[in-house]
Amino acid sequence: MSSITNLHAPKGLEGVVATTSGICYIDGEQGVLAYRGYDIHDLADHSTFEEVCYLLWFGRLPNVGELKTLKQRMAEERKLDASIADLLRMAPKHALPMDVLRTVVSALSFYDPDFDRSNSDHDANLNKAIRLTSQIAMLVANYDRIRKAKPLVEPDRSLSHAANFLLMLNGTAPSQTAERALDIALILHADHELNASTFAARITAATLSDMHSAVTSAIGTLKGPLHGGANEAVFKILQEIDATRADPVQYVKGMLAQKKKIPGFGHRVYHTEDPRATHLRQMSRDLGHASGDPRWFEYSEKIEGFVKVEKKLNANVDFYSASTYHTLGIDVDLFTPIFAVSRVGGWTAHVIEQLDDNRLIRPRADYIGPEYPQKYVAVERR
Repeated sequence: MSSITNLHAPKGLEGVVATTSGICYIDGEQGVLAYRGYDIHDLADHSTFEEVCYLLWFGRLPNVGELKTLKQRMAEERKLDASIADLLRMAPKHALPMDVLRTVVSALSFYDPDFDRSNSDHDANLNKAIRLTSQIAMLVANYDRIRKAKPLVEPDRSLSHAANFLLMLNGTAPSQTAERALDIALILHADHELNASTFAARITAATLSDMHSAVTSAIGTLKGPLHGGANEAVFKILQEIDATRADPVQYVKGMLAQKKKIPGFGHRVYHTEDPRATHLRQMSRDLGHASGDPRWFEYSEKIEGFVKVEKKLNANVDFYSASTYHTLGIDVDLFTPIFAVSRVGGWTAHVIEQLDDNRLIRPRADYIGPEYPQKYVAVERR
């Protein structure tokens, strides 16, 4: 008897439940996203990225002392071995930030203080989660400055994770508005159940590989334009509209006439508005007005209004993150690396959960090839 289920898996495994998890809850019909049971709107309005990381890693919100301790630990881990900085400098000029991030995160494992502990050691993996969250932010900021021939900026351990990242990236301390905007963006992107990169991380971890390998797998998966690159595509459209002084609605109509997909709309899971887009829309509006340059938000708003009416599609998390990140002074090819700066909190939480109750992830394929058995024919007779 065949060991394969007689159920046919849908393309892209859409709708397939692959595991149980206590980390992230999504109700696509109602537009609900929650971390450990806490609604994303409450977390975005009241929490911080550090507190959300504690929630993801430890399964509950911290008290005052626990949050202070985690902030201190994350600040203390804002350090990189000198050879990591050398590796960043060795990257060729054409290297994309995501390629550099993928490669250098793998190299971080060489210098991790817990390198010799079991890959399934819960406490060691918590240490690595904290360390990687601090280090990935530094890698993104440092590489951007290196490729622009700018001096590296020393981390300020008195600042929040978001503020320190903007300081190290831009060379100046951010405004409170900019700090809070990035902090909220990091919260919104921190986890999203079994998205492609998180699933890749869990598959890697399930082999009893190490945390750094799992996160490297996740970064490689996030690099794909069907997962992490949509906000880059959104901003390139906004740039083209601005450069040609085109009417945003007419520009999008032209794209649709050419059968081109409008990035930043629709979602595999949500059938109503992506709850993360609600906050990013407001952030884009606020940052635009605070900076005195609201045009990127205004272009986006006009496009969203048209697409919602014409195509009955809602904006997703990528659409307004494009204008938000640009107004924060972030280059377009850093949009996806900043996704990783946030999502590492969720990736590492899922790796810990996987390894705490592990079973190798080994699905089967529905074979659709030539009928078995085929008769072998000698090469000279073919």
